[in-house]
Amino acid sequence: MQSLQDAVDRAAEHSGFSGVVRVDRLGAMEFCTAYGFADRAHEVPNTVETVFAIASGAKTLTALAVMSLVERGTLELGTTARSLLGDDLPLIADDVTIEHLLAHRSGIGDYLDEDDVRSYVMPVPVHELATTEQFLPVLDGHDTVSPTGERFAYNNAGYVLLALVAERAAGVEFHDLVRTLVCEPAGMIDTAFLRSDELPGRAALGYLSLDAPRTNVFHLPVRGNGDGGIYSTAADISALWDALFAGRIVSPRRLAEMVRPRSDWPEESRRYGLGFHLDATGDGIFLEGHDAGVSFASLHQPTSLITCTVISNWSEGAWPIIRVLRDRFKN
Repeated sequence: MQSLQDAVDRAAEHSGFSGVVRVDRLGAMEFCTAYGFADRAHEVPNTVETVFAIASGAKTLTALAVMSLVERGTLELGTTARSLLGDDLPLIADDVTIEHLLAHRSGIGDYLDEDDVRSYVMPVPVHELATTEQFLPVLDGHDTVSPTGERFAYNNAGYVLLALVAERAAGVEFHDLVRTLVCEPAGMIDTAFLRSDELPGRAALGYLSLDAPRTNVFHLPVRGNGDGGIYSTAADISALWDALFAGRIVSPRRLAEMVRPRSDWPEESRRYGLGFHLDATGDGIFLEGHDAGVSFASLHQPTSLITCTVISNWSEGAWPIIRVLRDRFKN
């Protein structure tokens, strides 16, 4: 039988993969390999220590920061967004709660077209989107699409709204909340909301296609927020899984609440909890991100204690590799 490393190498070569693949088993790294370039123009190779954007993978960190505030009594799952919004965003229904937003069951209108992330252009200049409050014009003016709690609909605006209400409730800037409540207790030393116009040398540029040198700099906010845009490493994602199940971020009881299925998502052959994607059957839990120049997935199987993480600096790069890993580690 072909070794796991050989199977990943072959899939990476066939698909032109650029990024990092890591597999952990029983809490120890089985392998971690980098492919492709972090900077194509200057032929700077990716390494296992390269820092990558993980797009919507950041939603889980937002959910954990919010749930940490719930544990501290700063928020409750039943807290309404309106109680912290005041007169802002008047189209958001008064009965939308923190729990609805975490579960993507708020019914609010979204600002982002999920069907075409590579060509989507933000409705305001991206350089104006550096703080949470600066997202208010982006979130405003979208009509409610369904009654609160009626159905599941994946929603990016809902997670920016979570960042906003968390920031207002705690009196602490959202990026700092994620750092102090999630990254620091998890030991995620290389994870941060970086600005795209001042990336450090270890950060990978995100590319819109397999071969072209065009980056995603005009497509994404200059600094990510509640719905995506944090940068991380494969090692830090593994540290996150370890910290989660060790109770260092939220209590085991809260984590169980977050990974309990709240909605079926048959179109994507999965379920959803509070900030976590869940396999359609079995106990698999995963983080996922997809945006212009970014693709990311990290799958954890609590029963077998296998974790597979794929981070790519190309819009579609992660998916062929994740399919290989899923096939190899089917429950």
